[in-house]
Amino acid sequence: MERVCELKEKVLAGGAITRQEALELAQAPYDALCAAADEIRKARCGNGFDLCTIINGKCGRCSEDCKYCAQSAHYHTSCTESYPLLPTEELLAGAKHNEAQGVLRYSIVTSGKRLSDAEVDQVCESIRAIRSQTSLGVCISFGLLNEAQFRRLKEAGADRVHCNLESSARYFPEVCTTHTYQEKIDTLKAAKRAGLSICSGGILGLGETMEDRIDMVLTARELGVKSVPVNLLNPIPGTPYAGNRVLSEEELCRCVAVFRGNTYLQELTLLRRQQENKVRVEKVGDGFKITLTITDIGSDLMSLSLFLPTEKECEQVRRRFLNDPALLYKGTMALLTGDMETFGDLTPSDRDLFA
Repeated sequence: MERVCELKEKVLAGGAITRQEALELAQAPYDALCAAADEIRKARCGNGFDLCTIINGKCGRCSEDCKYCAQSAHYHTSCTESYPLLPTEELLAGAKHNEAQGVLRYSIVTSGKRLSDAEVDQVCESIRAIRSQTSLGVCISFGLLNEAQFRRLKEAGADRVHCNLESSARYFPEVCTTHTYQEKIDTLKAAKRAGLSICSGGILGLGETMEDRIDMVLTARELGVKSVPVNLLNPIPGTPYAGNRVLSEEELCRCVAVFRGNTYLQELTLLRRQQENKVRVEKVGDGFKITLTITDIGSDLMSLSLFLPTEKECEQVRRRFLNDPALLYKGTMALLTGDMETFGDLTPSDRDLFA
């Protein structure tokens, strides 16, 4: 308990915890750890929340063999949809729709190891159109690009690059063999040299240890990453990780609380990797993903990810949950753990929104 308070004060004073200190926190009493993380969250982030959109700009038949992914061409999953890079008209229409819903950031994500030069040229046109006709920030996730390509994308109006580390350098070869951890690091460094901010996190539940999780976040810190998405694996039938155990609520919160102890991470976003079957993929394409920061729940900074294809559903979430953080937390944990029955005070209509 005293050690947790000591390390909390170190972070609040602007210090950085070491790897050994992070490992100590991982073994600390759960309630004390979460309470300390919440103090750091309040001091660093307050009670605000962010709305961001993700659009699946290019889908399916990915050449990479990431063992968690339904879109990999190496595995037989229910994700059979495949389409090339969306044209400017579709990406712009999605941006305008989401801006009207109050979204601040529009993230274009594509499958594959990297976009070709021709595809980069095409999406630069789309980004220019989005930036000239909306006020949205544009985030890009286009794979392992080089500095020259990132400079073109920045000139077009992109301001943030997403490239997940996924896990530690030690464990990554167990996750993917078609590209290396160093390639990811080189990509993030190239984006930063091009003047873009960088976003990079990983997935919990791949079979990694707590040490791997901590090493991933410390690597992100060394790279100057300010926004860290933390995904919870949803084991997808047909992938090598189909039989993986999903982390419990306590394991998940413990990980996020330890991550929150990293003073340099300005944004920590908790997401559940949704089933990427045909229905989900269509919702990514047609609708958008809302990320809501949960506030005043006595644990730590988390976020809720929902796929909401209609304006009506977006408004339902706003009305029902944004003024009730405790209920939003219960819905989030039901979503993350897949156990709706544990959270009995969610109404049937609430459950439909979190399903």
